[in-house]
Amino acid sequence: MSRARQTRKTTQKTGGGEPRDPSPEDRQSADRLHSTAIHLLRKLRRADGATGLSAPRLSALSVIVFAGPINLTALAAAEQVRAPSMSRLVRTLEADGLVRRRQDSADGRVVHFEATPKGTRILSAGRARRVDALARALADLPPGDRAVVRQALDILEATVAELSP
Repeated sequence: MSRARQTRKTTQKTGGGEPRDPSPEDRQSADRLHSTAIHLLRKLRRADGATGLSAPRLSALSVIVFAGPINLTALAAAEQVRAPSMSRLVRTLEADGLVRRRQDSADGRVVHFEATPKGTRILSAGRARRVDALARALADLPPGDRAVVRQALDILEATVAELSP
């Protein structure tokens, strides 16, 4: 069990298991984290230009790659758009050879979309560029700060896992 999960379980036990109301400091931290996450993703997204895909197409491809075969309704819900908009977007991904349709084996009326090897390669290369850019920035930090970042990541991952959808 990660240190963050152990800490959270201990906190829950000592706090009676009841959710606490966030303090002003908690709200300020949440606001800073939210803002920082958005700025981080925007800055890293600049590397996505090398893929040749628009942000919506890249985002949909990411869902298809990581969610595995997915139907149009689920894909539209994941991307928070309507099915007709997603249908147009998926057609462009198909035309570019990044995704393909596959009939559902149990219900032939249902179509799933899956990434092609080309789609997976493009997405993986884009992710690698973003991760490399961030890794270079982290490498510039003093060793103590890098250790703090790793510890904070353990805590944040556990916190995100517990957020309700």
